[in-house]
Amino acid sequence: MQQKTVRTRFAPSPTGFMHVGNLRTALYEYLIAKSLGGTFVLRIEDTDQERLVEGAVDIIYNTLDKVGLKHDEGPDVGGEYGPYVQSERKNIYQPYAEQLVSEGKAYYCFCSKERLDALHESKKEDDTFSGGYDRHCRDLPKEEVDRLLHEGTPYVIRQRMPIEGSTTFDDVVYGSITIENRELEDQILIKSDGYPTYNFANVIDDHLMNITHVVRGCEYLTSTPKYNLLYQAFGWDVPTYVHLPLIMGKNEDGSVSKLSKRHGSTGFEDLIREGYLPQTIVNYIALLGWCPKENRELFTLQELVENFSIDGISKSPAVFDYDKLTWFNGEYIRAMSEQEFIDHAMPYFRKVFPDAGLNWQVLASILQPRVTKFTQIPEMISFLKVLPEYPADFFVNKKSKTNLENSAQMLKESIAELEKMDDWSVDSLHDALIALAQKLEVKNGTLLWPVRIAAAGMTVTPGGAMEILAILGKQESIRRLHIGLEKLQA
Repeated sequence: MQQKTVRTRFAPSPTGFMHVGNLRTALYEYLIAKSLGGTFVLRIEDTDQERLVEGAVDIIYNTLDKVGLKHDEGPDVGGEYGPYVQSERKNIYQPYAEQLVSEGKAYYCFCSKERLDALHESKKEDDTFSGGYDRHCRDLPKEEVDRLLHEGTPYVIRQRMPIEGSTTFDDVVYGSITIENRELEDQILIKSDGYPTYNFANVIDDHLMNITHVVRGCEYLTSTPKYNLLYQAFGWDVPTYVHLPLIMGKNEDGSVSKLSKRHGSTGFEDLIREGYLPQTIVNYIALLGWCPKENRELFTLQELVENFSIDGISKSPAVFDYDKLTWFNGEYIRAMSEQEFIDHAMPYFRKVFPDAGLNWQVLASILQPRVTKFTQIPEMISFLKVLPEYPADFFVNKKSKTNLENSAQMLKESIAELEKMDDWSVDSLHDALIALAQKLEVKNGTLLWPVRIAAAGMTVTPGGAMEILAILGKQESIRRLHIGLEKLQA
């Protein structure tokens, strides 16, 4: 028998922002398809018209584009199985539901919203059915059904679920799962507005689009028998199921619970705004529930494709660790070329220096080894724009063997030396100040500590004295050193 081409689909509902859980599902579907030489399909599931959010479809496209998950088929690129937007497929589903009715596998339900609401609130004492719909219309006489249809009574179409026995299915991650049929409600297939329910449209579309692997969160495990019973009702092949472990967040007390906004940002765009790179986010969420065979953590998207295998997916919940994500981000930043770093950093440089043309290369050289998020840059470099107010005590440093007296002397000598200089490069400043320390017969730190304090007004700075002087320029550097000297003399 010919091997089927692997086909996966990302089928988001346009109901708002892209949560990291949705993005991980999309990523794994992409990786499964691409690692097995298959096709990755994008389908927009907009049948829940009440929950649609304006602009949400654009968010889906923009997110997939930013992270590099290029779909082979979809609403914007087409394909032989379109249309790829469910509301545009509305007329496809009703005939399939009617087919099940004619075969006795589904039925018309005429129950009013009031009756269903009252049913929902009442307690069921009969333990043969665990709540939900009581199957009131399941066995209505044909004449009664025909009459209600003829009168135009609103209806939904429900699937006739088995009441006894159990349904078993296999999942690649969780193995064999069995659900008692009495726990399964007679699910609605077609709503009263003529739109299919999410579950029904999913099955029809997956079959018609030849989807071979269905990837989703493990919260859908218990509803999978509903899907399987539909496949069986039509006599169709059941796809391979891949259910992903939950993503958890760390609580303040050390426990974990399902990731939510109280743990921090959970949306892709929010994480981008906080300064995380798209490639960092992709790399990190790939490891939330998947373990590579080799002992490494940093992967490009292409390397993920080359290394991914379904058997590496774990059933254990994965914890979203913001500290780890920040570490990843720092690693990606340090791996950039100097120009790439400057290009990414420039919007943040410009927040502090909208007009000035600073020595961006020197600024990059001190920031790139230290920055873990580009959003940190404005705060890290604000001292270069305005000298902070600082106490004379900053000049005292035990390790550098500096005190208020020798710091004043070091600044005097440094000002005299620096005023003579024409070449204001980092190398020239380095050579001049190191030579001055030797001439004064003091440790390098004894000279450079007071120079850096006077230039920066801070005890902890990105970069050392030479880099800070080079960025400030000759005039501003000497002005700041004079202010430091006056502070010490006072």
